[in-house]
Amino acid sequence: MTRIEGAVALVTGGQRGLGHAFVEELLRRGATKVYATARQPKSSADPRVEPLALDVTDPDSVTTVATQAEDVDIVVNNAGVLLPAPLLTAEMTDVVATFETNVFGSLRVAQAFAPILAANGGGALIDIHSVLSWSAGAAAYGASKAAFWSLTNSLRLELSAQHTQVVGVHLGFADTDMVKRLAVDKIDPSQVATAVFDGVEAGEHEVLVDEVTRQLKAALSGPVEDLALPIAR
Repeated sequence: MTRIEGAVALVTGGQRGLGHAFVEELLRRGATKVYATARQPKSSADPRVEPLALDVTDPDSVTTVATQAEDVDIVVNNAGVLLPAPLLTAEMTDVVATFETNVFGSLRVAQAFAPILAANGGGALIDIHSVLSWSAGAAAYGASKAAFWSLTNSLRLELSAQHTQVVGVHLGFADTDMVKRLAVDKIDPSQVATAVFDGVEAGEHEVLVDEVTRQLKAALSGPVEDLALPIAR
């Protein structure tokens, strides 16, 4: 398990939506400093929050942030994009951009911070997936989240020797700007953050935030036709 009280954390995409909720929950649990990244970061009135500029699609940007945050104990891989990219009709540039952020960008962050986490005692890497990691019908976004899930499971094995807790998080629809156009039931981001860090502090390696996610994971052993969701976020 990873202790949050007294820890230093970094949250990618940490200035809006779920990322902002993660920052607030980390501080509530006693983190002494949280780096909140964004492509164009804004200052914070809270002295415990340190904004950093980060574009996860830019290797140099990731490297720079790693040199600025060498005291990190917890990394939350939260940055992501949702582009309208049906697999058969989308511009390939949109499909590539989706994977560049959601998969390769997250891997860049993991590679850059793995040695930092090791030097600081192991800590935790938290990867934010989606119920769409397992469902059909979410086009390039769902495919990218499925790839990210696989990546996380491999990172868990590779990072075990350095005692880094790798946590994969799956959830349905959080009430953020990313999904505001969808007329579905949505979870308050603060509830998501609470569930995530409850799991981290309990030593879990996977957090299933809501009932729709738990139901879909249980369906993975059944027919593939049962994996479709009526709405993809």
